[in-house]
Amino acid sequence: MKAPIIKKFNLTMALQWLIFLPVILPLCIVFGAFQGIAAMVEKMAQRMWIDLEL
Repeated sequence: MKAPIIKKFNLTMALQWLIFLPVILPLCIVFGAFQGIAAMVEKMAQRMWIDLEL
């Protein structure tokens, strides 16, 4: 039975993740929040338009 193949640890990629993750994560959170706010405002405007169309 063969032993499982262990991949070599890529140190440069790990360093890139450690450096850029603190930048990328807050940006994703902020843009996700803005996207959610925009979607909610659009849904609210559509509902308001439907309700006012008697």
